Amino acid sequence: MESAAKTPKSLSLPWTTRITLWLLDIGLNLIMRKDGTVNRGLLKLVPLTPPSSEPINRVKTYDVVVDPTRKLWFRVFVPTQYTVEDLPVMVFCHGSGYIVASADTQLYDDFCRKLARELHVIVVSVDYRLAPEHRHPAQHEDGLDVLKFLDVEENRLKWLPGNANISQCFIAGDSAGGNMAHHVAVRASQFNFQQLQVVGLVSIQPFFGGEERTGSEIRLNGTAPVLTLKQTDWFWNAFLPLGEPYNRDHPVVNVSGRYAVDISKMDLPPTIVVVAGFDILRDWQIRYYEWLKKSGKEVYLVDYPNMFHGFNLLPELPESDQLILEVKDFIHNVLNKVFAALICNLKTDDAKLTSFINLRA
Repeated sequence: MESAAKTPKSLSLPWTTRITLWLLDIGLNLIMRKDGTVNRGLLKLVPLTPPSSEPINRVKTYDVVVDPTRKLWFRVFVPTQYTVEDLPVMVFCHGSGYIVASADTQLYDDFCRKLARELHVIVVSVDYRLAPEHRHPAQHEDGLDVLKFLDVEENRLKWLPGNANISQCFIAGDSAGGNMAHHVAVRASQFNFQQLQVVGLVSIQPFFGGEERTGSEIRLNGTAPVLTLKQTDWFWNAFLPLGEPYNRDHPVVNVSGRYAVDISKMDLPPTIVVVAGFDILRDWQIRYYEWLKKSGKEVYLVDYPNMFHGFNLLPELPESDQLILEVKDFIHNVLNKVFAALICNLKTDDAKLTSFINLRA
């Protein structure tokens, strides 16, 4: 399904947002070297946010090291207004083409803080290894290893708040993080966790692609405010291992293409897919949604026709707040179904049902 009909002819944005996007585009092009490496020196100019034990906007944060040898760590975002009731855990994978950004990048610290506060979840933001220094599958291995780390009771008791409920775990990500969230969810579905259960997937404008040029790529290349084909091709070249069979039709990139993994028998969670009218990746994302649906998975599509790639990170846009509400509704509906299924199972055992009701009370 190509999606040109839904996209307005022009993009209406505040001038402050246009300046921000212009500066981000310039910065991105400056760090992408012609030899395929990243100018890490320039990235030292990107604002970072330290962890805050004192709440900022009703959320406190701290960092946890998973594996110092590969510098794998995550930042925990704890909403301070919910200290009694159990809260779901959202494992978040940041975007930026698999080549830049981190869990302490100011843009992502602000966004994860907003997720924790507005969604009533404990956010675990993964700081995974970056390409091209670390190519696929390093990032997806890091994501799964964070889930494994959280599943260990000793780690959980030491590093997560007492009201963190890892049996209600959502995996989320935007852009490259959306790609990563999908592949981590697939890996997680094949791993036998002791306590952790992945119950939902939040995919915000996931970074997918292929050798083919889709209608949205051709139509929006050079006119959309964020992302060009030159940039996305560069990202994939930096991310993928060198040599065959790693081109853009590999299933890690073209997730729903002819080499797609058969997920029809996998226990994948309900998924919400967010797309935007002025995102060159739009058609790939809609194909992803249709592929999940065709594979028999529960999936929902949310469309912002007058938005662009990465709009979720800009709080001045009303659509970024609307997105939070959409995700909040999704989480609420998923948890209601989880709760209903649990009650149904407990009804077979009156003693367990009474104990569960007393616990909830």
